[in-house]
Amino acid sequence: MTSRFSQLVEWVRDEGGDPWALHWEARHAAEAGEDVIVLSAGDPDLDTPPAISATAISSIQAGDTHYTEGGGRPRLRAAIANAHTRRTGQVVTAENALVVGGAQNGLFIASLCLAGLGDEVLAIDPMYTTYHPTIRASGARLVPVPAPAENNFHPDLAAMAAAVTSKTRAIFLSTPNNPTGIVLSQKDIDGIAEIAKRHGLWVVSDEVYAGLAEGGDVPSLARALPDQVLTIGSLSKTHAMTGWRSGWVVGPTDFIQNAENLIQSMLYGLPAFIQEAAITAIGMAPECEASAREYCQLRRQIMFDGLSGLAGVTPVWPDAGMFMLLDVRDSGLSAREFVAALYRQERISTLEGSVFGRETQGFVRICFAISEDRLREAAVRLRRFCLGLKK
Repeated sequence: MTSRFSQLVEWVRDEGGDPWALHWEARHAAEAGEDVIVLSAGDPDLDTPPAISATAISSIQAGDTHYTEGGGRPRLRAAIANAHTRRTGQVVTAENALVVGGAQNGLFIASLCLAGLGDEVLAIDPMYTTYHPTIRASGARLVPVPAPAENNFHPDLAAMAAAVTSKTRAIFLSTPNNPTGIVLSQKDIDGIAEIAKRHGLWVVSDEVYAGLAEGGDVPSLARALPDQVLTIGSLSKTHAMTGWRSGWVVGPTDFIQNAENLIQSMLYGLPAFIQEAAITAIGMAPECEASAREYCQLRRQIMFDGLSGLAGVTPVWPDAGMFMLLDVRDSGLSAREFVAALYRQERISTLEGSVFGRETQGFVRICFAISEDRLREAAVRLRRFCLGLKK
């Protein structure tokens, strides 16, 4: 008997194959003791601050291991709201905050609540790899809006305005962007706000890397369009808590109420000990974010210096975050060939740019959030590989 699956299975399938196949091959090789350097994923080579882990352990030992409120504990929701107000200037309360299983869970919930079959959602290209299946899961069609390399990967606002149709429901964006590290300027934000306001569109603003931007802040749409903007955040990058799956969505109360109904059938509340740890983490945000920024800024400079001045390849300076693009269009190899050969010859894993969209074809994404000694070794290997390309 042939098994049958819903259309959803097709919608969430990656059309270009598994973009993470090489990453996991490299990770497994490194874990087996091979001399492999993994630069293919944004998982900082840092431990979660001890005070945060201690809170979780204490909570478990106290027996705090039972069901929690689906939308999150009131104290955590209030802490998220207060942190959001301080950062963006948008005054919100606990009723505007929803606790979710990491930013990815928040993006998925936003997609399901805002769009449906036959709708269209605009997203700035390049974008993180999960945006395509996340938006398609709702039944909507993703419409990419170019942020071309010749514009330093800032969005083409005229193209965005022209892409809006009667079917358009929302705009998805990230700032700082993954993979480019570009922070949307105030001019970008104002232009997007004008388009969203004119057409009554939702905006989903993925700001998980905001704490890594200069001063721990980015221009935000939240104040300009409080009834139309959802702000996605998490503790993953700024607090070295990628595996804790602790994130949130801040938005208008009618969205939060509907999303809470959805989350009851999807997640039904994060573990209590993780929520308690998140409260501690948010209270430590200024020091954690400052430490993470310093960590990333030092490594950004090391990688940029290590790859500068090479014929055929050009590093692209990121505004913030833990990623750098390498332009390999003049290297004599396609980006896919570059990634494969780099791993084969130098045992360094990276990601090929086309997995992030049309605008990063011919680019390779490098994560520099690893220990300083291994990063310096990676820069030496990368430079050696690039120098040998046209010989």
